[in-house]
Amino acid sequence: MDLPLGLHGTYLQRDLIERVGRYPVRAALLHGALVRLWRRVLVDAERATEVRTRAAAALLLHGRGSVLAGPTAAGLHGCTAIDDADVHVLVPYGHPARTRTGLVVHNGSIPPTDVIEIDGLPVLGAERVTCDLLCTARPRDAIAVTDQMLVAQPPERREVFRARVGQRLKSRPDPRGTRRGARLLGLASGRAESPPESWLLLEVVDLGFPPPEANWPVLSPAGVEVYRLDLAWPDQRVALEYNGYAVHAGREAEDDLRAEDLRRRGWLVIPVGSDDLSDSTRVEYQLRAAFERRGYRWPVC
Repeated sequence: MDLPLGLHGTYLQRDLIERVGRYPVRAALLHGALVRLWRRVLVDAERATEVRTRAAAALLLHGRGSVLAGPTAAGLHGCTAIDDADVHVLVPYGHPARTRTGLVVHNGSIPPTDVIEIDGLPVLGAERVTCDLLCTARPRDAIAVTDQMLVAQPPERREVFRARVGQRLKSRPDPRGTRRGARLLGLASGRAESPPESWLLLEVVDLGFPPPEANWPVLSPAGVEVYRLDLAWPDQRVALEYNGYAVHAGREAEDDLRAEDLRRRGWLVIPVGSDDLSDSTRVEYQLRAAFERRGYRWPVC
């Protein structure tokens, strides 16, 4: 059966039956051309795992007034920091809806000015999504998404975006998480080049170190940029370099030469691997030793 055009390959079962008949729909389900994603919602089997298809199906299920939110909205804005296969939908208060497998339903206010359209799908705008995730997502995820949202802004608009998100935090109807969100917003630099760099920045600040500079340039005597350090404390000339496996596999000798050259330039560089993001004991010990070697005076609590 040639299916009529459905937004991203999605159909309400009753609408599709009205258009092509009950038997062709039943046959398409039987032969695997269509699959039932949720009750009353059918999708093109070849597109059933696509984010936009699942998102469109969730909106069909909940009808007009529903909007994509949370990690799903962040992903549609181009942010990849949160790995969440569920579709997140925001529906107005009082809307009959429930969370089910693969679908997370949130209730809240949806001012029209907070909604934009991406690929034909109603999605919460970048400021609203960032504000919501700063208050509700895991801190690591929240700061990483905020960094990605800041990076997506033109450089001259980043602080404007930060200020507007900060104002949303202050006026958010649900105050839960707003204090934490404001702290994370202040730490996000908009210069992190990967989520692990954002996670690492948050980790070292939580360990009691002063906030580092992200992607700090190391200049030659002539003022030419020689290196860019992932996280750096320029006053102490101490830095952390995240050596993720995907980027640095097979580059060990090159990384060692780089680290040695930085040492000759007066920097203390501590390498960080993916395992250190789950257990930061080694990094904390070496970083604290580096600060003490530089004569850093810890604030008196």
